[in-house]
Amino acid sequence: MTVQQKTQVILGTATPGGGFPLYGDAITAVVNEVDPSLAVEARNTKGSTENIPLLEEGNLDIALVTGEPAYEAFAGIGRPRTELKILAAMYSTPGIFVLRADNPARAISDLKGRPVAFGARGSGLVILARYVLDGIGLDPDRDFTAVYLDHAGDGPAMVLDGRVAALWGGGLGWPGFAAVAKAPGGARFIAPDVGEAARIRAKHSFLKAMTVPAGSYPGQDAAIESVGSWSFIMVRPTLDEGIAYRLARALHRGEEALGQRLAQARETTAANTAAVAPSIDLIHPGVRRYLKEIGVTP
Repeated sequence: MTVQQKTQVILGTATPGGGFPLYGDAITAVVNEVDPSLAVEARNTKGSTENIPLLEEGNLDIALVTGEPAYEAFAGIGRPRTELKILAAMYSTPGIFVLRADNPARAISDLKGRPVAFGARGSGLVILARYVLDGIGLDPDRDFTAVYLDHAGDGPAMVLDGRVAALWGGGLGWPGFAAVAKAPGGARFIAPDVGEAARIRAKHSFLKAMTVPAGSYPGQDAAIESVGSWSFIMVRPTLDEGIAYRLARALHRGEEALGQRLAQARETTAANTAAVAPSIDLIHPGVRRYLKEIGVTP
């Protein structure tokens, strides 16, 4: 009996301690279990802004990318339009700040002039912060004492020991938020208010209204309304159509297992991929074939 040759797929995530490596581990475990002919291997990178060129150079097969760098790459903002395609929608990423509960700040304006950790240098969350703040006339480097991290996991300790007033991040189940919220004394979150959110979305229409449901983090009793975008698993355009098809099929068949493994991964569904991709043409042809086969797209 011959042993079946596995198809290796290299997945780029981000720096340790952030949400992407956590998600990458879940994806790797589930896909490899659902389809043993695939061997997905997660690798740490500097995050979204490095993942895009690594994919374009063919040094990664698939990679995790937040919505803002994906938007800029697809639109050709500050760079040529990318040929990269979407493998799957990951999850929604509402952007918010976390503070120690004893911090007197109650609004984004209260953080002006203070040290704020905006995330790891290569993280797409930094770009999300720029768009959100730009929508209300603020700039991370001009209006705050901006701190950029070498590793996403460094941020919570800086909030807890007072080196920074707040940590910017996004999404549900984000490790940085969970770490601050679980610490003695607890956490409080700051998001754009209703007026600010309207101004942000008027200026940057690709950002959407999003909610962090009550109970997403320890001690978070009320829902938090914010703005954000969807993150994507992106794929190099030269990836074989059959491999992309198999990856899409494994993700779809593993949706329940993925959601059980990681709460925020419950949003990684074939239906969401079809619904939130900026254009159906931006989805890899192999994935489009599978989505049509299961009746998610016409």
